[in-house]
Amino acid sequence: MPAVLLWHGRGPDERDVLAPVARAAAELGVIVLVPDWRSDAADGGRTHLREAAVFVRQNVADFGGDPERIALAGWSLGGKAAVGVAVNPAAFGNWKPQAIVGIAGAYGSVAPTTGTVPIDDLRLGGSLVPPRPVWLVHGTADPVVDVERSRELRMALEKQGWPVSLNEVATDHAGVIMTEFVPEHDRCLPSTADHAVEAGSRTADVLARAAGITAQCFSRRS
Repeated sequence: MPAVLLWHGRGPDERDVLAPVARAAAELGVIVLVPDWRSDAADGGRTHLREAAVFVRQNVADFGGDPERIALAGWSLGGKAAVGVAVNPAAFGNWKPQAIVGIAGAYGSVAPTTGTVPIDDLRLGGSLVPPRPVWLVHGTADPVVDVERSRELRMALEKQGWPVSLNEVATDHAGVIMTEFVPEHDRCLPSTADHAVEAGSRTADVLARAAGITAQCFSRRS
């Protein structure tokens, strides 16, 4: 089976936040592995992210997955980390995932995986890197990371001749992964709001497609 390595965002050890969208993608027939990592580590989490990538590549077969069919994905800061690997693989052990999924990411500042700025790497050396399909998802009502950040990356990828798609969904930063931010918990928790269910379902569909599953967008309410 194809697999997805899915990285959470800036909050330390928050793999549980991605549980709703990871389960939805798994229901479409893809293995989804979601590790914890800590952006507050001395190296910004790069060691954790590298270890996660090595673990998945070495062990995905034990979960019934195909080591040659692994898509790399991330949400928020994790999305920037994933795109960073695509455009600067030399800074991440030269791993070239089958595809990349960036969910609600901002790509104009330093990625924790590479220590470089993804969109700058793309503009300066994108033509020298073997292109990988890049799938982007972003909420049009995102108050944390403006959807323009994904639009900007899409245009830059297209200019370099990379295959890219951008799914814009009617939700916010948390809704795109089928969650809502709950201030009293200082955390994103699962949401049943229509906008989050629909958007999270679309994100799950994109994850499955990027991994190689022919899936159709679906509504979790049905």
